Amino acid sequence: MKRVLSPFSIAALVGVMALILLLAYGLGSSGSDRGIDKALARGEQVEAPAFDLPRLTGGGRASLADFRGKVVVLNIWASWCDPCRAESPLLERWHRRIAARGRGTVLGVDVLDVSSDARSFVREFRLSYPQLRDKDDSVRSDYGASGVPETIVIDRQGRIVAIRRGPVDEAFMREQVLPLVESSG
Repeated sequence: MKRVLSPFSIAALVGVMALILLLAYGLGSSGSDRGIDKALARGEQVEAPAFDLPRLTGGGRASLADFRGKVVVLNIWASWCDPCRAESPLLERWHRRIAARGRGTVLGVDVLDVSSDARSFVREFRLSYPQLRDKDDSVRSDYGASGVPETIVIDRQGRIVAIRRGPVDEAFMREQVLPLVESSG
């Protein structure tokens, strides 16, 4: 005698399978995305992923290697992002402060954006720090970023030393950037 499952049993079985697949996907995809964060939490030094991108304005390209020997505050942003708008004046002040010493720079990487909107954003906030355009979202992906803004602090040797997932504030810049800029090494 064949045993037939009721429609309720079939629906419950399908639901359980879907939840298991969703959980497996979530665990598998989140592990690599935050590998940098986990390494930093363990006190490990992480080499910053290299990139070479077109400049947002003025033509040409720039790479992370172009800034070797300087502290780089890599800011991933988009013009439509309200927290990006809020943090831009602070980033500009800090860029002027660290660039004047010749020891560092803020480096903007525009993602998930319309180029003309991004250029308008730079003009509106009078941003003087270098701006790059990441059309294929590779930098955000390589750095494990999942949103905007996200800021990665890179030391003079090209190692990631701090990450802020979300907007930066004065305390973050003072605690994570200033000691690197003031150190002689």
